[in-house]
Amino acid sequence: MALTSEVPDAGYRRSVTPGLERGAILIAIDEPSLTDVAAGQLEDVGFSTRTVTDGYEAVRLVAETSPCLVVLGASTPPTGGVELMRRIHARRQVPLILVATESRAADRIVGLRLGADDYLGEPFAPAELVARVEAVLRRRARPGRRSAAVTIGGVEIDPARERVTLDGRQVKLTPREFELLSFMAQHPGRTFSRVEILDAVWGDSSCRSEVSVTVHVRRLRMKVEEDPSAPRLLETRRGFGYRLVPSA
Repeated sequence: MALTSEVPDAGYRRSVTPGLERGAILIAIDEPSLTDVAAGQLEDVGFSTRTVTDGYEAVRLVAETSPCLVVLGASTPPTGGVELMRRIHARRQVPLILVATESRAADRIVGLRLGADDYLGEPFAPAELVARVEAVLRRRARPGRRSAAVTIGGVEIDPARERVTLDGRQVKLTPREFELLSFMAQHPGRTFSRVEILDAVWGDSSCRSEVSVTVHVRRLRMKVEEDPSAPRLLETRRGFGYRLVPSA
């Protein structure tokens, strides 16, 4: 998914800052008073926004209007944030920040494993939301992400189109899985520690964890390895980290 500053016309409130346009943010949280304040803060720094309280409407808008980022509440009806996140990513690989209370910590953990780019505890300060949005978009737009396509062992990684195929068949990856595989593909044969991978792929995200690297590598193997229990592409170098084997 290419990040863009173009703003869709489907009901988005445009930035109140003249001459500054930073793209459209879709906010899907079931507390209108909170979302209105958050939307105002985002508009103050150049984003256009649309707020909804119905999850199915959010899924439809992601498919139809291509926002540059989604802020999704873990309790957003009718299905809750985790199921809505699956539906959103099935339609478009859009960056996503999950908002969850401490009582919904399990949803937050599952959401991160499914590819949420970051999370916020609820209630949150609108200024913190703005900072998290800016950080996620910075990571997603880092120079060097869109290098030439690479083919290794029947797997083609095309950063420019954000597309992965295995023997010609498209593989569905979450945004984080794609970014991890794309990063490794830029350095075939090189071993990276979990900390190095965190710095390159997770950046300054609040959900940094070496366990997250392990989980995402395991999920990638399930999708691109012929036998995930005996990986030939994403190799573990015990005591060192992981590498993408160039001759897999």
